[in-house]
Amino acid sequence: MVYIPLPTKRAAKKIATILVKEKLAACANILGPSMSLYAWKGKVAKSREFIMLLKTTEAKFLKLEKRIVELHPNDCPCIVKIAVSSVHSPYLNWLVKTVS
Repeated sequence: MVYIPLPTKRAAKKIATILVKEKLAACANILGPSMSLYAWKGKVAKSREFIMLLKTTEAKFLKLEKRIVELHPNDCPCIVKIAVSSVHSPYLNWLVKTVS
């Protein structure tokens, strides 16, 4: 699973659609808006963001990461891979087949 915050819902939908069409992700969930608070240039900044959760395989992660960097509107996008220890077998089979 991959966690990526984006500044707008439109950007999240655009990137999610591209990644699914290119078979780099089997599924994308877009959550939000949410508020993020973070350290930036010596101050605490806050922004409204939309959270995209992507489901993919370990084998596709590096290509997915590279493509997100190309598409993301921020210069330094947050891309966090979350290791998943267990997945319902039928769902995992669908996921692997979908990104293959």
